[in-house]
Amino acid sequence: MKKEILQITQRIIERSKNTRKAYLEKISAAKSTTVHRASLSCGNLAHGFAACGKDDKATLRGVNHSDVAIISAYNDMLSAHQPYQTYPDIIKAAVRDTGGVAQFAGGVPAMCDGVTQGQPGMDLSLMSRDVIAMSSAVALSHNMFDGALMLGICDKIVPGLMIASMTFGHLPTVFVPAGPMPSGIPNKEKARVRQQFAKGEIGEDELLEAESASYHSAGTCTFFGTANSNQLVVEVMGLHLPGASFVAPNTQLREELTKAAARQVTRLTLQSGNYTPVGKMIDERSIVNAIVALLATGGSTNLTMHIIAFAKAAGIIVNFQDFNDLSDAVPLLTRIYPNGHADINHFQEAGGMALLFKELIDAGLVHEDVDTICGRGLARYTQKPVLENGELKWVDGATVSGDDEVITTVDKPFKTDGGLKVLKGNLGTSVLKTSSLREGSFVIKAPAVVFEDQHELEEAFKAGELEKDFIAVVRFQGPKARGMPELHKLTPPLGVLQDKGFKVALVTDGRMSGASGKVPAAIHLCPEALDGGLIAKIKTGDMMLLDGESGELTLLVEDNELTQRINAKFQVNGHHQGMGRELFGFMRRNLSSAETGACSLFDDSIESTIVGEV
Repeated sequence: MKKEILQITQRIIERSKNTRKAYLEKISAAKSTTVHRASLSCGNLAHGFAACGKDDKATLRGVNHSDVAIISAYNDMLSAHQPYQTYPDIIKAAVRDTGGVAQFAGGVPAMCDGVTQGQPGMDLSLMSRDVIAMSSAVALSHNMFDGALMLGICDKIVPGLMIASMTFGHLPTVFVPAGPMPSGIPNKEKARVRQQFAKGEIGEDELLEAESASYHSAGTCTFFGTANSNQLVVEVMGLHLPGASFVAPNTQLREELTKAAARQVTRLTLQSGNYTPVGKMIDERSIVNAIVALLATGGSTNLTMHIIAFAKAAGIIVNFQDFNDLSDAVPLLTRIYPNGHADINHFQEAGGMALLFKELIDAGLVHEDVDTICGRGLARYTQKPVLENGELKWVDGATVSGDDEVITTVDKPFKTDGGLKVLKGNLGTSVLKTSSLREGSFVIKAPAVVFEDQHELEEAFKAGELEKDFIAVVRFQGPKARGMPELHKLTPPLGVLQDKGFKVALVTDGRMSGASGKVPAAIHLCPEALDGGLIAKIKTGDMMLLDGESGELTLLVEDNELTQRINAKFQVNGHHQGMGRELFGFMRRNLSSAETGACSLFDDSIESTIVGEV
C-alpha cells in the first residue's frame, strides 16, 4: 500500500473511532438470531405475506429460508431506470430457486438532473437523495427481510440507497445495476453543438436533434457523470458482482448477472451460515477505496458530498481534506468525457473495471483485503463476466489496455494527481475539479461579476456584457437557500467565452454537473451565502484569486472594507414555490453544509468533527 493512502486511512479510522463503535453496536443489536419475520406476531406476519402465492406463504411461515427485499428506482420515463421494469420477476424466480422468497418491498423516486437542468425542479434534486433514503427505510421497516437488493443507478438514487443500506447495516445487501445505453454521437460533437446554440449559430431544432442522438435509448447516459461514477464507486466497494457495472441492458449477460446478484444475497444472510451484514462489510478502508477510484478516473464532484453522507450513515467521518490529500496521492488513469472524448462504453471495451482494479491493486492504491459481497479481497474483481454456452462465468480480465488513450497505467498516468483540489481562503472552502481543465487555466485573477441566479448570467452573456476576463460569482445556490441545484447550464456560455481567449471562472455555493469540468469552477463553497458566508459580501468589480495550483480562493478586498459591508439578502423570488418546492421547506432549512454531506438526516453534533479535524 502506498504510504500516503495508509496514513489518510488511519486518520479517518482515528477520527471515526467513537462514531463507528456506536454504529457497529447499533447494527449488532438489530441482528436477529433467526429470520427477522420471526419477531412478528401472527397478525403482523399474515399482513406481510397476504399477497404471496401458496408456495411463498409456506416458505415464509418457516424459519429456515430468507426473505429478500427488492427496493427499486424503476420508472419508464428515465432511460437509466426503465430496464428495471422486468427485474422483480427475474429476481423472484432466482431467489425462489434457492429456497427463499423475494418481495418487492418498495419503490423510490428517481429524478433526472438531465431533465431538470435549469428548471425549477432542479431545486429538489439534491433533497431527493434524502427522500430516497427515507423511502427505502419505510420499505425495510416492516422487518420481514433478511437481506436486500438495491436497484438504482443515477445521480441521487444510489447515494440515497447507500444511506439507507448503511442505516439498515445489519442486513446483507447487494446492488443491482442495469447498464449504459449504446454510444450515440461523440461527446465532443455534442459539446460543440451546445456551444453553437449558446452563440446563437443554430436553433432549437438542431440542438434537439443532437441531444436526441446522444440520449437515444434505454440505459445510463454514457458520459462519465454522477450516474456512472456511482456505478464505479459501488463496484469498488464490493457491492456489485465483479464487472457488473457497465454491461449493456436488455442482453442475456445482463439478465444472468441480475439472477446471480439475486442468488448472491441469499448466500450472505444469517440462514446461509455466511452472515455478512453490509454495515460491517463496508468499513473505513472501503470508503477510501471508493474515493481513490473516483479520483483515479476523474469522476463526478457530486460524489464528494455523497460519499461523505453515506459514510456518515455508517459512522465513518470523511471530509473535503481527505479528498484533497488522496487526490495528491492518486494518479489519473482514465480519460472519459468530460476529461476526455471517450465514453463509458469505450472504457468498457478498453478493459473496463477489471483492468482498473488490476492497476489500482498492483500500484498499492487501494486496500485489497477488504470484504465484498463475493468474499474477502478485491482480486476477484480483476475478473470479468462472460457467457459460455449460456452459462455465466468469470474469467481473467484484460492485463493491458485495449486503448491507451482511454485507460493508461500508473507508470504513464494522464496526470500525476487525481484532478481534485480543495480551495481555501477568506471565502471559505470549496472544491475544484482540475482533471478536465486546459493547461494555463488553473490560476485566474480577475474581477468578480456577481449574479443571484444562473439565468442572470445567461442573459448577460446573450447581451454581450461578458466579453472580458472575469470570475462569475453565482450565490444563494447553497443547500439552505435553494437546495443546491446544479448549474450545468452555465457551462456552454462560459465555455464559449473561454474559447474566445478570455480567462473565466466560476465561484458558487451551488453545484456543477458531474459532466462539468472544462471551466474552472470553485463549487460547494462553504459557508454558503445564506449561512453568512463572505460570498454574500462580494460586489461586482472586486478582484478575486482562484488558484488551482496552490489551493487558494481569496477575495482580494481589504478586511476593513469587508467589515463595513452588509451581507446581500437572499431574494426568494418564488424559488421556494412551485414544482413541489413548497413541500421541502423543512428539509431545506435542515440541510447541513456541502462539506458535511449537504444532508438533513443526521444529528448535527458530529458536524464539527467532520470539518474540525484533518
